[in-house]
Amino acid sequence: MADLAKPAALRPSTVAVHAGRPPHEPDQPLNVPITMASTYVGGGDKEYGRYTNDAWVAFEDTLGALEGGKALAFASGQAATATLLDLVDADSVVVAGQSYLGTAGQLADRESRGRVKTRLVDVSDTKAVIAALDEDTALLWLESPTNPGMELADLPALIAAAHDVGARVVVDNTFATPILQRPLELGADIVLHSATKYLAGHSDVVMGAVVVADPSLWDVLKGRRDLYGAVPGPFETWLALRGLRTLPLRIERASANAAELARRLEQHPAVTEVRYPGLGAMLAVVLATPEQAELLTHSTLLWVHATSLGGVESTFERRRRWKGEAREVPEGLVRLSVGIEDVADLWADLEQALDRL
Repeated sequence: MADLAKPAALRPSTVAVHAGRPPHEPDQPLNVPITMASTYVGGGDKEYGRYTNDAWVAFEDTLGALEGGKALAFASGQAATATLLDLVDADSVVVAGQSYLGTAGQLADRESRGRVKTRLVDVSDTKAVIAALDEDTALLWLESPTNPGMELADLPALIAAAHDVGARVVVDNTFATPILQRPLELGADIVLHSATKYLAGHSDVVMGAVVVADPSLWDVLKGRRDLYGAVPGPFETWLALRGLRTLPLRIERASANAAELARRLEQHPAVTEVRYPGLGAMLAVVLATPEQAELLTHSTLLWVHATSLGGVESTFERRRRWKGEAREVPEGLVRLSVGIEDVADLWADLEQALDRL
């Protein structure tokens, strides 16, 4: 069979289905079985459950093939983030001012303890980001689109500029997924995923992952994962791998739904702004007041008021209900994670709620 780790060998929809499978031999299962083991007989390559599991390997092989690198599974996106930030010691991190709340929180905690210096930037302003980079910069941490502001970054230009000053580049690819964007191909050093979201895709798993282009960096990160124990469970990883199998189909349907909803939302008088960069299934709307935004998120039948995203069902929330959310995020902003339901039903549900405003 062709080498699934090479992006040119097979298209992503095929890779998602076929990577990370047992060999095509008589009596082999089509799926890697769930191995519920904390301890292995000594003398082999596994030794202990904190070091490896067959489900991890299958998931990592599949995600790595999709992203074009070498993947590593973590207990959560936050665990993966913490491991990456441990690469920085009292140096600067340049990061989007409207980054994911969990990322911003970890950076603020580390900065309060003198572990890192944070420089906040608007990633849509390429010149400003480049100006913030200097020889003290250890990491450029990017999201594109950003969460929840939905800004887009010029990834090739920013990655090149960061490398010019000797900084590594992390791209959180949770929103776009490797189906729509492959940052390693653009020169990024590390790709981060909250696998809880689109990769697993069914709102039943908490998990994270990183993908790197440099095998030696993978060794460093795996060593830290082994040491600190930020490992996912076998069953959660098996579920995430199962979700990966349908990722291309889910992204295609949800993205089509999001584009149509964005078009209709722009025409509704209760909506003051629609933020949809045309990439993926995430969008945001801004309403005139936070009260209207709250009312919207509690006035629907199909849309679920929930803080997570990336599942087959459509969810939304007013992001500034979280006290740690960036002040740049409008009080009336509602982030929408569009699912795979019939778009006419999703719109009818939204429309009746908006009409009541």
